[in-house]
Amino acid sequence: PSLNLHHLCISLSGFHTLQQMYGCDLRKDGSKAGYRQYAYDGKDFISFDKETLTWTAADVKAQFTKRKWDAQYTRNQYLKAYLEEECILWLKKYLEYGKETLLRTETPEVMVTRKVDHDGMETLICRVGGFYPKEIDIEWTRDGEVWTQDVFHGLVSPNSDGTYYTWRSITVDPKERERYKCHVEHDGLLKPVDVAWEEPGM
Repeated sequence: PSLNLHHLCISLSGFHTLQQMYGCDLRKDGSKAGYRQYAYDGKDFISFDKETLTWTAADVKAQFTKRKWDAQYTRNQYLKAYLEEECILWLKKYLEYGKETLLRTETPEVMVTRKVDHDGMETLICRVGGFYPKEIDIEWTRDGEVWTQDVFHGLVSPNSDGTYYTWRSITVDPKERERYKCHVEHDGLLKPVDVAWEEPGM
């Protein structure tokens, strides 16, 4: 689980925009991660490295800010402690408040459809929907081996009910269609599933 926070500050002199984003992650193995970064007028500006307690400038204009902030050792120690301790405490609180929703799993529905292309080839489309959480692994396989040639994919997008959907397509020779399967792994599945195209009504 992760906690991400955003702030937007607009200066009073002119129309310049400073954006701050920070957050923390608590991984399944118990390890923690965190970040804090700034953008200026919509472009990356500077980011914090909590392991070295230093800042990374995204361009030449940020070098002055980097030198100034690198020298603020006590402040940087506080930022590191916040990301690794206080931010994680808030994350755990939010998870407890919303655990029925945030920690639930919804099983993905997997369906393979096909369409004939003009050049005699055809496209197999693996449609995966209704799943939660968002993280999902989808691969096309040929004879059980991961196949990456002529594969296209859509973004993982939200449904109105809070679940997600996405798709993967692959261009194949119709004569070899049965060699291809859509392989899906997700927290909502007891084990991975492999789905091939089937004639309607089968």
